[in-house]
Amino acid sequence: MASTTRGRRSDVTKEAILAAARELFASDGYERATIRAIAAGAGIDPAMVMRYFENKEKLFAAAAEFDLRIPDLADTPRDEIGARIAGHVIDRWDGDETLMALLRAAVTHQAAADRMLEIFATQLGPAVRAIAPDDAATRAGLVATQVLGLALTRYVLRLPPVTAMDRDAVVAWIGPTLQNYLTGPPSP
Repeated sequence: MASTTRGRRSDVTKEAILAAARELFASDGYERATIRAIAAGAGIDPAMVMRYFENKEKLFAAAAEFDLRIPDLADTPRDEIGARIAGHVIDRWDGDETLMALLRAAVTHQAAADRMLEIFATQLGPAVRAIAPDDAATRAGLVATQVLGLALTRYVLRLPPVTAMDRDAVVAWIGPTLQNYLTGPPSP
């Protein structure tokens, strides 16, 4: 019984650390977020952060778990795939602290950039391959340029014209570009 209680307490502590880390990485970026500040945000001693995660890089890797939750596009009419993905991006990423942390850190920290590349390769790649197996890597890369550019300008930089758009406007503007990347003819 005591080990079960200790295990639950351990899980609660670990989640508190991860929540504080996500918040600080999102607001301050990887470089400025400190173990001491993360520990303060979690209400624990900094040594506990090190006990659970060993170092800042491993803590970031754990905090930067991000599931794109790419929808199954099998039943989506081929000419609506771009709009579906554009809408999904807005629905999935509005207010997600993990995405903001990952984007901010990826610009200045190689481990974060590598994590972002891994997420897109393992999650976006297979979805694109199912749509366009011949040019999947190129098409997925181009989709990533739009999706990451949108996320960076809307959620991190907060560019006023982009943040002012509602979901339908984003879908109307970005959807056709994604559609072209996914189903249009390859460039020569």
